[in-house]
Amino acid sequence: MAELSTIARPYAEAIFEVAGTDGAGLGAWADTLQEMAQVVGHPEVQAVLADPHLDAAARANLVRGLLKSTPSPKAVNFLSMLAENDRMLLLPEIAAQFVQLKNRQEGSADALIETAYELTGAQLAELVAGLEKKFNIKLKPDVRVDASLIGGVRVVVGDQVLDTSVRAQLERMRDTLVAH
Repeated sequence: MAELSTIARPYAEAIFEVAGTDGAGLGAWADTLQEMAQVVGHPEVQAVLADPHLDAAARANLVRGLLKSTPSPKAVNFLSMLAENDRMLLLPEIAAQFVQLKNRQEGSADALIETAYELTGAQLAELVAGLEKKFNIKLKPDVRVDASLIGGVRVVVGDQVLDTSVRAQLERMRDTLVAH
């Protein structure tokens, strides 16, 4: 959804600037935005937010009321501004872009690491060290087990994918055999 990311970008950049000057820090803002995004991402909340009978203040209050944490006044203002501009449903994309901006400033990136089997702490540390060397950036790993990989790992860092899984190798072999 390139259109959503294009529309969300100015909001993410604006709140990133606000967060940079705010005493709470980028981490706190990332957590707040993620929590807002989770609330807005729920299908039942989306259905209520789409109700044309709700005004902007009611939509902002609904989301604020569903948050587990108490948002800062600046976060409440941001939520109200999104509601007034009918952009509440962009919150998941805004939160994702905010995290990308935060990671870029910190010189790091999120890495989704899918493995066929559970990794030990030492194996994960060795894998992450090798990946950081390969991608030349500090990684924040999110490790998930996916038995369908059969063996090996699949790593996603931003828009880059490194797939050394047995499943991927078998698919490449199949494609080669079918092509001949």
